[in-house]
Amino acid sequence: MKRSTKNLVFTALCIAIGLLLPSVFHLFGAGSQLLPMHLPVLLCGFLCGVPYGAFCGLVTPLLSSLLTQMPPLFPTAPAMMLELCTYGALTGLFYQKLRWNVYPSLIAAMLGGRIVSGLANAVFMGMSGAAYGFEMFLTASFVTALPGILIQIVVLPLLVLALQKAGFLSHSGLRAAH
Repeated sequence: MKRSTKNLVFTALCIAIGLLLPSVFHLFGAGSQLLPMHLPVLLCGFLCGVPYGAFCGLVTPLLSSLLTQMPPLFPTAPAMMLELCTYGALTGLFYQKLRWNVYPSLIAAMLGGRIVSGLANAVFMGMSGAAYGFEMFLTASFVTALPGILIQIVVLPLLVLALQKAGFLSHSGLRAAH
């Protein structure tokens, strides 16, 4: 199977997982703390590269909002779309294009996505008449999200490295398993 076909299939799988995981996590009231939608988007960027990771991050929150009303369509969904688009694009950029190692790629993408999230939330919350300051940004992006951040730091590198070791992933994207 061609690499672009594999990337498309894997991106669709990540979008599907990104729609399913939050619903499961929200059943237990742990969605905003464990960041389940972030995992498949970050993974998509690692495995498929910039355009696929960006697309996965842009589409997943929108579809989730339209199908489940999580996140709310405005102002949360547009901010999440930009944040997750950034995560998917940056993991693809740092890992696939620049060939950074897994951990620096993940950490840099997580920081970049959070910066975009803060800026987007300030704009969209402001448009909706809600206050959004630096303290709210720090609380939402780092304090409340700490369990999800830790899960990402532990789980994603293990997944990426396991897929590499299994021969499913090269440092430059998905490839055929041997």
